Amino acid sequence: MKPATLAAALFCLGFVCPAASAISVTAQILDAAGQPVTDAAVYAEPVSGQVLPKLTRAMQIEQVGRKFSPLVSVIQTDSEISFPNNDSVRHHVYSFSPAKVFELKLYSGVPAAPVRFDKPGTVVIGCNIHDHMVAYIHVVNTPYYGKTDSAGKIRIDGLAAGKYRLRAWHFGMPAGAPIPEQAITVGGSDINASFTLNTRPGATGH
Repeated sequence: MKPATLAAALFCLGFVCPAASAISVTAQILDAAGQPVTDAAVYAEPVSGQVLPKLTRAMQIEQVGRKFSPLVSVIQTDSEISFPNNDSVRHHVYSFSPAKVFELKLYSGVPAAPVRFDKPGTVVIGCNIHDHMVAYIHVVNTPYYGKTDSAGKIRIDGLAAGKYRLRAWHFGMPAGAPIPEQAITVGGSDINASFTLNTRPGATGH
């Protein structure tokens, strides 16, 4: 079961929420030239402030070929990520991002403990030894999230009825730019949405 679908099931188990109200949102993300944007984070945040389930899960960003893989990760707050080094050289992983400052000093293999991401925001990670290595972690306060495919599309399943802010983020957006959002109302039918993001050339996966 997908994380978003499981989230809806757990939410309905603990609150008044008919299973029939679970809705899907499909989004198309394009750049200013009309080209699909790969690896964009798309997520729906409830505007009513209701408590949503925490579906934290273990993830990993590995180092292989002197690159981080995957390039982009989207996680819910309080999730943990491990950083296995599968290269034949040692790496020194770090982040100075306000959402999570951490450092894994020069190492090989698997660190003793994963890193917990307890604040929403964008975390940029790098390697202190190999400056070209970079990856992005977008931490969100909702279990309703996903990442666009090569066609720039994403489907998020299992939203309960209510009002949401649908937001779209990509690492190619200008630093400090506001995250675009749309107001959506989840009711009796599935929703289709689209975003056009202002991204720098060459950063959208095409």
